[in-house]
Amino acid sequence: MGRPRGFDETEVVRAAATLFAHRAYDGVSIDDLVTHLGIHRNSLYKTFGSKRGLYMAALRWHVEHQVRPLIATIGEARDFAEAARRALAVHGDGSALDLLLMAAVELAPTDPEVAAEVTAALDALDEALAAGDTSAPGLAGALTSALLGLRLRARTTSSGAGPEQAGAALARRLSLHDSPQS
Repeated sequence: MGRPRGFDETEVVRAAATLFAHRAYDGVSIDDLVTHLGIHRNSLYKTFGSKRGLYMAALRWHVEHQVRPLIATIGEARDFAEAARRALAVHGDGSALDLLLMAAVELAPTDPEVAAEVTAALDALDEALAAGDTSAPGLAGALTSALLGLRLRARTTSSGAGPEQAGAALARRLSLHDSPQS
């Protein structure tokens, strides 16, 4: 009979999600994981099989516990401006979109399993932003892309308008475009 596990697997997966969201898959080494997560290398391999195994567990946890609740909140928004504020809000360790964004950019283009997770989450985000509006096919996907772009910009620069301001400006522009002309 083996020794009982000396760590909380859920907490390790949550912490790994945060680490991958901040530094991306290729920016995190096994040594980084061991150091930041406080688990032994052998325990990591025994529990998750590999760095990629831990990454997939972290990505799935992130989608289930951070992205899905955010999507529900976005779906309750009165308008796109409010949805953008909710989507771009930063709490504690970052935005609920960060690991999804990193996965979409870094691994989804070459990893079908990551691509499937990212695609499902982005499709759900599109649906929440569409909120039953079928007047402009493709608009929800464009809005999702705009939100991800704003989040990316917020991660890479501190100059210019913040992502929430940019999201509100985009919402105003869309409202002006949709307003009847006098």
